[in-house]
This record gives sequence, structure tokens and C-alpha cells, in this order.
Amino acid sequence: MSESRSESREVMSLRQASQYLGVSPDSLYRYICDGHVPAFKLGNRWKLRKTVLDRWMEQKMREVRPSRRRNGTGRERKAS
Repeated sequence: MSESRSESREVMSLRQASQYLGVSPDSLYRYICDGHVPAFKLGNRWKLRKTVLDRWMEQKMREVRPSRRRNGTGRERKAS
């Protein structure tokens, strides 16, 4: 029974997940609807699993190329 309790704590509402990710609930909702963030519906409410979000964030961080840096103008600058 304690296993199901820990699993239920892992499942977050849209508001909880937005706080966890540091984005507004409206932005997170848009990202979910656009298919950018993994989530599922339980009834009429969006739910997100913390472990799935953590894996998704790790994957996104690996996709960022460390050799590309932006200068102050928002443009990519060439690595010297």
C-alpha cells in the first residue's frame, strides 16, 4: 500500500507541475496541448508524473549543444 502512496505523490496537477518547472500554468497547458511536454488526462484534469518530467528535462538538456553560445544580441556566435 505504501508503494501506491508514493506513486500518487509522484503524480502532479498542472499547477503543481508548473511550480516544479518554474513556468506559468497557462504556459504549461499550452506546451502540453502542443505536444511538447508529456502529460495525461485523468477525467478532465491534466496530470504529470515527476519521473517522466525529469527524464524529459534531462533529454532536452542533452539536446542543447554546449558549443553554441549566444551573444548579447540573441544571435548565435561562432566558437573561436
